[in-house]
Amino acid sequence: MHKKQLTTKLSVAGNTDNGWIKGEVERCKFKDARINKRFQKLCECLYDGMGKSIPFACQDWANTKAAYRFFSNNRINEEEILSGHFLSTKERVTEAKGNVLILHDTTEFKYKRDDPREIGLITGLPKKRNLFGKLMRITTHGVLMHSSLAVTTAGLPLGLAAIKFFTRKKFIGANELKRHVNATRIPIDKKESIRWLQNLRQATTLIDDPNRCIHIGDRESDIYELFCEAQAAKTHFLVRTCVDRLAGDGNHTIAAEMKRIKVKGIHCIEVRDNKGKVSQAKLKIKYHSIMVLPPTDKSKYYPKLQLTVIHAEEKGKPKNRERIIWKLLTDLPVTSLTEAIEKLNWYAMRWKIELFHKILKSGCKAESSKLRAANRITNLIAIFCILSWRIFWMTMLNRTSPNASYKLALTDIEIKLLDTLIKNKNISRKKKLSYYLISVAKLGGYLARNSDSPPGNTVMWRGLTRLTDIELGFNMAMKLVGN
Repeated sequence: MHKKQLTTKLSVAGNTDNGWIKGEVERCKFKDARINKRFQKLCECLYDGMGKSIPFACQDWANTKAAYRFFSNNRINEEEILSGHFLSTKERVTEAKGNVLILHDTTEFKYKRDDPREIGLITGLPKKRNLFGKLMRITTHGVLMHSSLAVTTAGLPLGLAAIKFFTRKKFIGANELKRHVNATRIPIDKKESIRWLQNLRQATTLIDDPNRCIHIGDRESDIYELFCEAQAAKTHFLVRTCVDRLAGDGNHTIAAEMKRIKVKGIHCIEVRDNKGKVSQAKLKIKYHSIMVLPPTDKSKYYPKLQLTVIHAEEKGKPKNRERIIWKLLTDLPVTSLTEAIEKLNWYAMRWKIELFHKILKSGCKAESSKLRAANRITNLIAIFCILSWRIFWMTMLNRTSPNASYKLALTDIEIKLLDTLIKNKNISRKKKLSYYLISVAKLGGYLARNSDSPPGNTVMWRGLTRLTDIELGFNMAMKLVGN
């Protein structure tokens, strides 16, 4: 991403005494206009007390009571909470230029309650046998979230473009379901998989520039209806496939056709094994344009699609980790090894949404909430999504645009505090964004040795939390001195 693209409207995410929160939430469309002011105050409290309980973050009974009323308000939902953030995401995407990767994934938030009926089920699978040898069903209660995160091809998160929360009243395992019905015959709108199509549609409509969007998903997104939905929306997709579909004239499959394709080149990447040791993996790259056929039972309803298949298979068998075998499917043309590697790098960006979910659970501690009902929990998680994006944005901004102005992310007071707290001999780096973001990370325990990799989300979150506390003490001291 170019520097100029980062220093204009991306500064909407900038901070002026938590002014970035106002930029993300002031355009929220609540049914009651009075809620907006309360919502902004609640976001500021939760950001300042990130990872803490609601009473700790709110500090007094009046604010705590207002927070609980907000979460339990039946007229408020996650779409209204995130509506302002969605508009800010659209602006950042518009300013970023170039292709935008929309990363899709589902994650679980698990909760234990004495009476879990108001929350719902995630899974209910047989896990162990009792004294009589009968399988016992272990149920897990909680909320599932399917999110769509917009990032640049350099990995900078621009914000959420779509989100959907859901839970289950009952759970039937996939193997049990197969005994009673052919899953391919069930219409997509009767399946939970419809969320993939809904988020693709919502994200594409929000950004309003479908040709720039590449929707990326793991093997769970290998849904033929999704491919057709992307074609209808005139947008693009890149998914990891797990289904060996019929191809060509219908007498063979994709795998059989790819076996006849020669290796087009070797691509080397760095990987870590289970012990954290870095090594090189050599991937054999194949790519080929194939006519892919719809499922037999749905051939009347969905057209054939001309798609590109990319295979990346590691040479040899590595130690202490699984062998890399990626089979990707996309509607984008691939005519050279360079273009195939580009698509592999784009798919590798899918890990960013896993990191986003990790911040939600480890940084915001979304699974530590004591709220009883699913609708209250989803409202809380929706707010945490905005705060988690902020942490993730600052972490990745340090890596993608280290020489940008510090004003893009920090206030003048924060800069003065960091100059006082963190002594650094490298004065030439001052006034650069990376210098001060690393200073924030140092407050969170980052050592900044020459051999250290750039600071991650955990130390950034710790550093920002500590800086918030220091700024609060500084402001109180100024008031006392003034008096």
